[in-house]
Amino acid sequence: MKEYDYLIVGAGLFGSIFAHEAKKAGKKCLVIDRRAHIGGNVYTEEVEGINVHKYGAHIFHTSNKEVWDYVNSFAEFNRYTNSPVARYKDELYNLPFNMNTFHALWGVRTPDEAKAKIEEQKKEAVDEMKAAGVTEPRNLREQAITLIGRDIYEKLVEGYTEKQWGRRADELPAFIIKRLPVRFTYDNNYFNDKYQGIPEGGYTRMIEKMLEGVEVKPDCDYFADRERYDSLAEKIVFTGMIDEYYGYRFGELEYRSLRFETEVLDEDNYQGNAVVNYTEYEVPYTRIIEHKHFEFGTQEKTVITREYPAKWKKGDEPYYPMNDDRNNELFAKYKELADKEDKVIFGGRLGEYKYYDMHQVVARALEVVREELG
Repeated sequence: MKEYDYLIVGAGLFGSIFAHEAKKAGKKCLVIDRRAHIGGNVYTEEVEGINVHKYGAHIFHTSNKEVWDYVNSFAEFNRYTNSPVARYKDELYNLPFNMNTFHALWGVRTPDEAKAKIEEQKKEAVDEMKAAGVTEPRNLREQAITLIGRDIYEKLVEGYTEKQWGRRADELPAFIIKRLPVRFTYDNNYFNDKYQGIPEGGYTRMIEKMLEGVEVKPDCDYFADRERYDSLAEKIVFTGMIDEYYGYRFGELEYRSLRFETEVLDEDNYQGNAVVNYTEYEVPYTRIIEHKHFEFGTQEKTVITREYPAKWKKGDEPYYPMNDDRNNELFAKYKELADKEDKVIFGGRLGEYKYYDMHQVVARALEVVREELG
């Protein structure tokens, strides 16, 4: 008999939900994490009485009532609505692209006027491509301007996207942008989902509730003592990088990373909004987050974080899988190995090499729990 039913590698959302449900089912779990804290990328820490999103802004949103009810069983969610502002040089625009954006760009006031302007610019872009003998968009730049026209693209898409991906737009494949949604209403709510908010007291408190009664060991590197950890449990739930699990035998999958600069400011309100995107290429960070606005804070000081996209290399923190054709083909080889495992369950963004938002992680974790525990 092993000491535990499940060893769960990773104390983020996926691992914490699995641990919670397994404990409810009478299973004994050990959760370990390479970081010195629980919560994975949703971890929040208190600074000057403000819950700081240490690894970037996390706004929970979903239209799935089961998922919403589930997370609300661990935390009370506030009514925060994500309404980011985009800054291009000295110009400010509302996101997502909506009537407020179009009015600021062109002075239009009605949906018909905005649609006519966008269609005019789209036609100009297509005509220019045809004149150059191009029938289909060959790169992200051409794809984007045929979807939304030159003004929106150049001011609000180009620089931001190039910073995110670490490549110029004409070097990026067209398929990265399949569509660019525009709204012909004066509505700055970024998400279309029915439910949205931030857990009062921060995400760490929510994860703590999930892990109540479960043995948790942060600051433990699975790969530093893999043989011993493997011997502890009947099964492993692995939420780290799947290529690392298999010793990179087929090669390294690619990821994008992030770097954060956080500072406390001796003022009560720095930018007036939780998220301001910087869309020009020359500004090295993609956005500034002012954390107190997520929970409508009135503290005397404020905390801001500048978020810098970064090229990933082995040893860096992976944030986003690079799901292009080459990486997806490589992942398929690792997936083939994973499918043959009967003692290992892979989950989460890194374990499944798939971009999941938080609500999707919750839904997927519950699905895996049902498959595993019934």
